[in-house]
Amino acid sequence: MANPDDKLFFAAETTDKKADICEPQAWKLLVVDDNEFVHKVTTMVLREYQFKGRGLDILSAKSAEEAKTALKENPDIAVILLDVVMETPHAGLHLAAWIRNELGNHMVRIILRTGQPGEAPEQEVIFKYDINDYKEKAELTAQKLYTTITTSIRSFQDIRTIERNRMGMQQIVRAMPTIFKTQSMGEFASGVLTQLSSTMCMDDDTLMARASGIAAAKQDDGLKIIASTGKFMNARELPVSELDDAEAIANIGKAINEKKSFFSNNLFVGYYRTGSGSENVIYLNGTKPIGKEDQELIELFSSNISVAFDNIDLNQVITKAQKELLFTLGDAVETRSAETANHVRRVAEYSRILALKSGMSEEEANLLRMASPMHDIGKIGIPDAILLNPGRLTPQEFEIIKKHTLIGHEILRKSEQGIMKAAATVALQHHERWDGSGYPHGLKGEEIDIMGRITMLADVFDALGCKRVYKKAWLISDILNFLEEQRGIMFDPKLLDLFMEHLDEFLDIRSRYQDDDQS
Repeated sequence: MANPDDKLFFAAETTDKKADICEPQAWKLLVVDDNEFVHKVTTMVLREYQFKGRGLDILSAKSAEEAKTALKENPDIAVILLDVVMETPHAGLHLAAWIRNELGNHMVRIILRTGQPGEAPEQEVIFKYDINDYKEKAELTAQKLYTTITTSIRSFQDIRTIERNRMGMQQIVRAMPTIFKTQSMGEFASGVLTQLSSTMCMDDDTLMARASGIAAAKQDDGLKIIASTGKFMNARELPVSELDDAEAIANIGKAINEKKSFFSNNLFVGYYRTGSGSENVIYLNGTKPIGKEDQELIELFSSNISVAFDNIDLNQVITKAQKELLFTLGDAVETRSAETANHVRRVAEYSRILALKSGMSEEEANLLRMASPMHDIGKIGIPDAILLNPGRLTPQEFEIIKKHTLIGHEILRKSEQGIMKAAATVALQHHERWDGSGYPHGLKGEEIDIMGRITMLADVFDALGCKRVYKKAWLISDILNFLEEQRGIMFDPKLLDLFMEHLDEFLDIRSRYQDDDQS
C-alpha cells in the first residue's frame, strides 16, 4: 500500500557524467516498490551510473510476486532495492526470506529501503532476514544512493568471484575422473576442450556456445588435430597447417616453438610435452578477454592435463607393446600349425568392425581387436603329429585338438589385465556354437560371450578362404553360402546379418591383408 509520505528525497547535487551509456553486460538492479514515483525517480537518478565500465539494467517490480518472477527470470541480479510495506505490511521482509531460503540466492545484495522504519526495526531485520543494508528513504540523497549501490555491487562481484572459483574447482575435480579414465588421446583431448571452455566461460552461456578450440598432437608428418569444437568442429583429423585460420596456426606454432603455454587477450594456448617426448597443444579462443580468476583456474587445470597426457601417452606405449606381443604370439602359433601369416591380423580387424556394428563401444571393440589374435594360443600344447596332419583326424585325435580351447584359457586366465581376460574368454569360447553343439562346454545362444561369438564368425570366414595343409582355399561365393547355411547353427543370426550387411568392409580387410599365396 502506498503511503503519501513514503517518498524519496534527493539533495541538490550535480554530476559531470556524459550521455547515457548502455552496456551489453550491465549490472542488474531490481527495484521492488509499490509506489510508481519511486521507480521513476530511481531510474532518473541512476540512469548514468557506471561501475567498472558497466552501467545499470534497472528492473521494476510493483509487488513481491512480480519480484519473484523477475528473480527467477534473472538469476544474475546484483542488487535489490526493496520496500518493506507493499501489498502487506511485511511483504518486503517475506520476500527477503523467500529469496534466501526458498530461491536459495545468497549472492544478490538486498538493500531494505523503507519510509516507515517502525514497521521493520533495523537491528532485528538485518540479522533475521539476511539483509545487507538498511536505508530510510528520507536519508537517501542521490550521492548516498550511488555509494550504496556501488558498495553493494562490489560485494556482489567479490562473492560471485569466490563462488565462481569454488564452482570452477568443483568442476575440475568432477571432470578429472571422467576425462582421465579415457584411453584414447582424442577422447581425452575432446573432454579437456569441453571442460576448459566451461571453466573459461562459466557464467556466460552465449560465450560458451561460441568458444572454439583445437587439440593437436605432433606426429611424424607434423601437427594433426585430434579434437575440435566450435567453429573448428569439422577440422578433426586435419593437419594444423590446413586450418583456415592464420591466427590459430600462428599461435599454435608459437607454443610449439617456445615450448610453453600462454594467454593472449581472449586466447589460451596450452603446450604439453610428455615424458616420452610427445608434444600436444590445446588452443582455445573465446570472444572476451580471459580474466585473472579464469587464468588461475585454467593454469590449475593445465597442471593436471599435463599429468594426464603423460599417463595416456605411457598407456598407449604399453598398449602398443601388448598388441605387438599378442600379434607376435598369434603369428607364432599360426606358423607352427603351417597356417597363413596374416590370418590373426585379419581376424583381429574383422572382430573389431563386427564388434562396433553390434553396438559395442570403441574401447570394447579395440579390446577385442587385441584379444582375438590369441584365439588359438592353446595350440602350442597340441602335438605336431596331430596339428600338422594333412589327413582326416581320428575321433581320438579330434578330442585332443579340442583341448586347445582349455589350454589357451588356462594360459591366459590368471592375468588381471583386461586384454588378457578378454583373450582368455575368446580362447575358451571361439568353438562354441549357437545351437549348443560346440565345444568345450556346449554353450548355447547368448550363454556364449559376444566376444566368443564374434571371433568364431571372423575366424571361420577367414579360415575357409585360406589354404591349409588339409584343404584348399574356398571361393568367396562358397564361403558365403556356407555361412548362410550355418545361420542359427554355428553362428549368431544377428551377428551374421550384420556381417552380410557390411560385407564390403570385411572384403576390403581381406584384400588389404592378403597372403602371398592368395590371388
